[in-house]
Amino acid sequence: MSATETAAPRSQFLQTMHSRGYIHQCTDEAGLDEACSKGIVTGYIGFDATASSLHVGSLIQIMMLRRLQQAGHRPLVVMGGGTTKVGDPSGKDESRKMLTEADIAANIEGIKQVFAKFLTFGDGPTDAIMVDNDAWLSKLGYIEFLREYGTHFTINRMLTFDSVKLRLEREQPLTFLEFNYMLMQATDFLELYKRHGCALQMGGSDQWGNIVNGTELVRRKAEGQAFGLTTPLLTTASGAKMGKTAAGAVWLNADLLSPYDYWQFWRNVDDADVGKFLRLFTDLPLDEIARLEALAPRSTTPRRCSPTSARGCCTGPRRPRPPTPPPGPRSRKAGCPPTCRRSKSPAPSWKLGSPWRPWLWTPAWPRRALTPDASPRAAACASTTPPRPTASGF
Repeated sequence: MSATETAAPRSQFLQTMHSRGYIHQCTDEAGLDEACSKGIVTGYIGFDATASSLHVGSLIQIMMLRRLQQAGHRPLVVMGGGTTKVGDPSGKDESRKMLTEADIAANIEGIKQVFAKFLTFGDGPTDAIMVDNDAWLSKLGYIEFLREYGTHFTINRMLTFDSVKLRLEREQPLTFLEFNYMLMQATDFLELYKRHGCALQMGGSDQWGNIVNGTELVRRKAEGQAFGLTTPLLTTASGAKMGKTAAGAVWLNADLLSPYDYWQFWRNVDDADVGKFLRLFTDLPLDEIARLEALAPRSTTPRRCSPTSARGCCTGPRRPRPPTPPPGPRSRKAGCPPTCRRSKSPAPSWKLGSPWRPWLWTPAWPRRALTPDASPRAAACASTTPPRPTASGF
C-alpha cells in the first residue's frame, strides 16, 4: 500500500515518518498506526557485515531506528552474522564475495561502533537491543530448515520479487545459495517475533520482497500480526545513488574516512538536496528546514543551506557559541627580540573576529632590522624562512 493512499496517521511515529519523507511502502499502515498508538512497538532492521563499516547510504536505516525510539518505541539492531555467509542478492548483478567467519566477526565489530551515536542502548522498555542472527541461523539443520519453513514459500511467488526477477531479466546467474536468502531473512523476523515480540521490520525499497515474506511467515507460523515498512531509493538531484562519490564510498567510521572529508561530503551536496537531507538526517524542526529551503538559490547566494546541513548531519543542531574571553597577558619566549615572529605578541585585529581584510594579512607592527651584534637565535627568530637545525638547536 502506498503512503498516499491512507488517512492521516494518529501515532507520533508514522506522523514523523510521513512528514520527513521516510515511507515508500507499508504492508498495513492502518494496522501499524493502531499498534503504535496503543503501546510500545518493537521494530528491527538488519545489517549484513560485508565491510568493516557502513556507508552513508545506510544512514537512512539508522535514522529510521532513531525515529522509532524518539517516538517511544523500541529499536532492534540485527547484525547479519548468519545471512552474510549467504549474501543478499537484492540490487546486485553478481554474487557477493564469500567471507570467512573471522572476516565477518571483524566486520561486525567495526559496524557496531556507529549505532551508539544514534540510539540509546540499555534494559529499559524503549532502549535499543543488538543481536546477531547467527545465534539461531547457524543452528538450523538443512533438512529441519526445509521441513519447517520451505513449505510456506512457493517458487512461483519468489520469482515475482525484484531481487530475483531483475537478476533473471538481465540474464545474470543466481545461485541456489542466494535464492535461499529471502527464506533466511523471513526466519529472522519469525525468530525475533518469538524472542523479543518484534512486530515491525523496516528497510530499503529493495528489501520489500524479503520483508513481505517475513510478515507472512509470522502470520502462518506464529499466528501473529507483523508489519513491514520500506523507504524510497535515496538518490541525489543528479540521479546518482546516495552514498557513492567519485572517490568511493562515504564511510561512517572515522578510520576509513576522516571527519573532515565526511563533513565536506555534506557541505558539497547540491542545494536541491539540502531540504530533503535535512529532513532525513537531522533533528532540525521542520519549520526551520522550510525557512532554509526558502533562501535564495545558488545563483545569488551560493550554498546558504549546505553548512547547516553539514553541521546537522555530523554534529546535530548547532549550539550557541560561548562568548570569547578577553585576551590575557602574553609573554615572549626567552631570547626573542620584542618584534620576533615567534613571540606571543597580541594578534592583529583580523584574528579577533573583525571582518577579513586582505591588506592586514601580516602584523601591523614594524620589524626591527638586525644589527651586526645580534645573536644567532634572534636572527633565526626574525628570519622569514626557518633555518635548518644545528647541533645547538638553531
